[in-house]
Amino acid sequence: MIWLTWRQHRRQALFALAALAALAALMVPTGLAMRSSYADLGLPECVRTLGKAGPGGNESCHEAFNQFNEKYSTLLLVAILFLVLPLLVGLFWGAPLVAREVEQGTHRLVWTQGISRRHWALVKFGLVGAVTLVLAVGYGLGVGWWLAPLNQAGRQVRFDQFFFDMQGVAPIGYTLFAVALGIFVGTCWHRMLPAMAGTLVGFIGLRVVLATLGRPRYLPAETLTFPVLDTAVAPNEMAGDWILTSGVRNADGELVVSGGSIQCPPNPTGPGAGCGEGLGVGPGAYNWQLYQPADRFWLFQGIETGIFVALAVLLVYLAVRRIRRIA
Repeated sequence: MIWLTWRQHRRQALFALAALAALAALMVPTGLAMRSSYADLGLPECVRTLGKAGPGGNESCHEAFNQFNEKYSTLLLVAILFLVLPLLVGLFWGAPLVAREVEQGTHRLVWTQGISRRHWALVKFGLVGAVTLVLAVGYGLGVGWWLAPLNQAGRQVRFDQFFFDMQGVAPIGYTLFAVALGIFVGTCWHRMLPAMAGTLVGFIGLRVVLATLGRPRYLPAETLTFPVLDTAVAPNEMAGDWILTSGVRNADGELVVSGGSIQCPPNPTGPGAGCGEGLGVGPGAYNWQLYQPADRFWLFQGIETGIFVALAVLLVYLAVRRIRRIA
């Protein structure tokens, strides 16, 4: 049974290995180049010394950060393509696993050769799942290693939907879920194209819902306030915190400006003396932010990965039960 599974899926496995090799050929040299440039520009020392102050007060660090990001920001366009890899694995590995067998009628021969349906399902699902796990670990951690200098440079918040989804351990959960969803859908619709369409819709739908409604609420958000008339205590935008919402509140705590902040010089005089008055900002007003701290990144990654792995296990269990009902 193991040999049969390998014979049936060796082409997909070889294509996956070739794709990983191509990704490695891209990521390793560019990743090493980014690390070398990051060190040559003195950015590790800037990150250690600036802390929460931000680069604005250090002109040399500010220029170094800009130079590094201008040089390598175009790689982010390539990185966005990595978002579709878990979905592709689900479409071309998971969806055909059962649907193709039933559509072509080969299941009738396999299930009458002394191999029970349960044994067939456990071997196939187990081997494909194991290979998927290995590939997903290599992909997720590899992309995380590759993007580390850009993350540390501070221009991209790792909680951003694109950057959160393509690195770390989260892609492992996405990929396992995509394959399990494809398997389950294939037990419901016994043709490959409908199974692939169902996998596509279900995967994208759940990802969007969880990213927009679930992820911001994994842990209670924290609140930050800082004065309008003192730019010295403004938060560092390069700290990597995930700003959920922000605005300006008056002395009574009412929100007078939504979706932004106001920073005025202390004791303003001249043309800027009325800073914010046209927006209803008066004495005692302060900036307000609701945010998830940057140091929660790995915890959020673990929570989301756990959700998708649990869903994958449930879908595989349901798929095994449904296989018994296929004629």
